[in-house]
Amino acid sequence: MGIGIKILGTGTYFPKKILNNKDLEKIVDTSDEWIISRTGIKERRISSKSELTSDLAYEASKKAIKSAKLTNEQIDLIIVTTITPDMPFPATACLLQRKLGIKSIPAFDISASCSGFIYGLATAKAFIESGLYKTVLLVSSEELSKITDWDDRSTCILFGDGAGAMVLTASYKTNDCLSIFLGSDGIYSELLFLPGGGTAFPTSKNTVSQNLHKIKMQGNKIFKHAISKMVFAAKKALMLASKKKDDIRFFIPHQANIRIIESVAKKIGVSINNFFINITKTGNTSSASVITALDEAIKNGTVKNGDLVELIAFGSGLTWGAAVLRI
Repeated sequence: MGIGIKILGTGTYFPKKILNNKDLEKIVDTSDEWIISRTGIKERRISSKSELTSDLAYEASKKAIKSAKLTNEQIDLIIVTTITPDMPFPATACLLQRKLGIKSIPAFDISASCSGFIYGLATAKAFIESGLYKTVLLVSSEELSKITDWDDRSTCILFGDGAGAMVLTASYKTNDCLSIFLGSDGIYSELLFLPGGGTAFPTSKNTVSQNLHKIKMQGNKIFKHAISKMVFAAKKALMLASKKKDDIRFFIPHQANIRIIESVAKKIGVSINNFFINITKTGNTSSASVITALDEAIKNGTVKNGDLVELIAFGSGLTWGAAVLRI
């Protein structure tokens, strides 16, 4: 056996402020009943004005490193996945590195939207298996509330803030990452995007007045692509791992919409009871949703040592991915 991947620890952090559906009724023309029936979301966490994406990442990282029973100095690579960085540059990973007090190791960001954690997992896996780095801190941290259009009732009901982290290391005895499958199709990039602030629409008075710095989404079109690509990715990752759906203890999907998750379960051919779902209290936290759900499932005993789980995600890009892990 060559170099395998061992998962040493995980951690999660959510901001303290809770925004529930009754609160949203005061902001836009919507209702608690409508939101729950369409999305499955009852509440979401919202960061304060002073809380940064790197702050959330720092809190989740501390918990993951403690769970791994390591010191900060034993980390030799930091990867952060986010679409809501503290600033365009430097990378949020470098800002996290400073907060952790770790010097002279590489740190960089990945932008793959809601599929970010699985893309980051694939990247960490490649670095470890190559022998280039031994112990990786992989963090997904998002503050979607700060790019949400709170006047758009079709999108503002969906998003929340949070961060999750995982520590992985090289192992010659075990391999906790059985397979990863990734995909993307840029032809659909304008179904879900944030136009302002880049070179296409540099920040100006016009981009601000036109509300170009907020999330734009064609929800109905995203819905069908999300289902088909998540099912496709899930099946491919199972095949690459030489596993069947019945071998998986829990499927942990991107927490975007309960109707999407129910459709994915049906098309894969497994009970919704085999899907771990926490969207009710978190909302859609983009790349952070899969790792925070996994951490919760581990910490509350739903997923136990030795269980096989499959992570499945889909996001802007359009991107998608799945991974089979042994916990």
